Amino acid sequence: MLDYPNKLDIIFNKLYLFGIKPIIVGGYVRDNILQLDSKDIDIELYGLNSLDSLENILKEFGDINTVGKSFGVCKLDFHNLEIDFSLPRTDSKISSGHKGFSVTTDKNLDFKSAASRRDFTINAMGYDVKEKKLLDPYGGQKDIENKILRAVDIDKFAEDPLRVLRGIQFSSRFNFSLDTQLLSLFKTLINNRVLDELPRERIYEELKKMFLKSSSPSLGLVLLKQLHLMDYFGFSENYEQVDYFSKHKTLDEKLNILIFLSLLYTQETLELIDKLSKEQKLLTSIALYIEVQKDFDIKDSSAYALYSLAKKVKIEFFLLYLDAYHSGKETLQINILRDTAKKLYIFNSPLPALIEGKDLIKCGLVPSKEFSVILVQAYEAQKKGKFTTLKEAQKWLKTYLTSLS
Repeated sequence: MLDYPNKLDIIFNKLYLFGIKPIIVGGYVRDNILQLDSKDIDIELYGLNSLDSLENILKEFGDINTVGKSFGVCKLDFHNLEIDFSLPRTDSKISSGHKGFSVTTDKNLDFKSAASRRDFTINAMGYDVKEKKLLDPYGGQKDIENKILRAVDIDKFAEDPLRVLRGIQFSSRFNFSLDTQLLSLFKTLINNRVLDELPRERIYEELKKMFLKSSSPSLGLVLLKQLHLMDYFGFSENYEQVDYFSKHKTLDEKLNILIFLSLLYTQETLELIDKLSKEQKLLTSIALYIEVQKDFDIKDSSAYALYSLAKKVKIEFFLLYLDAYHSGKETLQINILRDTAKKLYIFNSPLPALIEGKDLIKCGLVPSKEFSVILVQAYEAQKKGKFTTLKEAQKWLKTYLTSLS
């Protein structure tokens, strides 16, 4: 019996009144068998004429989002659950790419036929809520037990190039092996450059799932190497570092991705990140982390070294990356850096400059190119501890300006 939220029964009971049979499908069934948490629930509705009539049936439970109606899908937010309702359908390939499909809905379609459009057997299971019965026409449950990833239909699998990356991230997340037939097909598809048909955004989303949802992302990286995709993306074989950080991830998804990618790219391969993203802020941050790590002496916990570091990066986040870069082997020293940065009040922000442009103007200077030079020298002096208060800073500035005249 599938364990699903009991609060859904009120919806199911109303559907029964209209002769509609709800079948929970896809990832929720798979994750339940794997004993994993899953918040998104996909429900296929058999015996329903159209999604238009569904809106009237379910309007008391919340607003229906019909953005995907043309594909036979609509969404309902219900008590912190995001539910996707869909009609049984078949897909026909009409053009290249992962969107090149014609969708045909059919309320009389049997579950096996409807599930035949799925990618992997582990995603082609359903749960008949009324009969309390697992529907598994392609042996997904057995494949889960055997930790194997198999295609539902090996001949139709290649119609959607995104499935290659989905297979890689599923293999990594669940520690499943690709069956021989599927692995051979992956190699053929990659040699035929099917990934070139995909928008970089879709490629990026699948790889992000691999990093964020895998307890050991190295499993996915090893598979990428086996498929000759490590060089394609420019990834380094930093398996240990990536797995270490996976066990120390934060709650900030963007920060986690920044650190994962900073661990995998080098200054020499960074240009290849163009295949994943054009997000300039992310690219700049990755390049900065790589550059700063290369020049930073991890053994130097002096105030000057940390003041300089805080001016370049947020120390709190950078130390997470640095710890992972060293695979936890320098955690003691990382903790010393962390404690020192906190004592210096620069853990989350740089040392505030005591001398600013307005101070130079007060001294009678006119804004010019020399301003930045003087301000840099003043900040360097402050980092070296030559002054720590505003009064001391003003005294230093007068002395410094006198030395220039």
